[in-house]
Amino acid sequence: MLSVNKGDCCLKNFFLLFSFFIISIHASSQGDLLITPHRVVLEGNKQIEEIMVANIGLDTAFYSISLIEYQMTDDGSLHEITEPMPGQKFASPILRYFPRSIELAPNESQVVRVQVRRMPNQEEGEYRSHLYFRGVPRQEPLGREAEADTTGIGIRLIPIYGISIPVIVRIGDLTASCTISDISFEPNEGQPPTLKFVLNRQGTKSVYGDISVDYVDAQGKRTNVGLVRGLAVYTPNTIRKMSILLTAPEDVQFNRGKLVIRFTDANEAKPQLFDEKELLLP
Repeated sequence: MLSVNKGDCCLKNFFLLFSFFIISIHASSQGDLLITPHRVVLEGNKQIEEIMVANIGLDTAFYSISLIEYQMTDDGSLHEITEPMPGQKFASPILRYFPRSIELAPNESQVVRVQVRRMPNQEEGEYRSHLYFRGVPRQEPLGREAEADTTGIGIRLIPIYGISIPVIVRIGDLTASCTISDISFEPNEGQPPTLKFVLNRQGTKSVYGDISVDYVDAQGKRTNVGLVRGLAVYTPNTIRKMSILLTAPEDVQFNRGKLVIRFTDANEAKPQLFDEKELLLP
């Protein structure tokens, strides 16, 4: 089975418009999809993984499954692309998956298998594509349209939902490290303060992990004031700009002491520390 890593889940929600005048609106829900894990890594001798897909909604849901490509921006946003960026490698040419579509009744689950088929003399490096589960709207029963008001021109808005998870293939002896830099603190009068910094990725593979921010007062008391789980910096990107709203009990004023920022990988058994930095507060 796959190891479970949370995060890097990417949600799509877009609408199909069928006319120019709004007379009536019909919406159709496709249920709620739960996918475990949220991230797949195939490396070493691992060639196949199983993904558990479950419908936790109240209606039967239909999903088509495909591979799509994303570019990550410096702020962590993902944008669909068709051509790789310089230094980026798509995994889709060497991936196979089954089935290509699923139908799930409420509380029903199914396994989707993903397999990598490495080519002879495959170039070393990290390859990434995203497995996309796209909701397919149900067809209305025959005769339903005849029941509708036909005195005007109308539209139908059908929300189409999709969830994508990264599938990463690593070939060769790859390494990565990450450091924290450019730290700044914004008090935000009347609002939670903001902590900004930059993650700097080095090496030949992506980094993935959790950000934790602790406030340490002048007496040494430590309080967690920020936590971000499942954060990635994908290849070929070398930086990711972070902005975190800090939360804390009322007795924490952020007027003295320091902030301690830690970036660790998501290995729960033995997390690796990528970097730790401190920021002294006035």
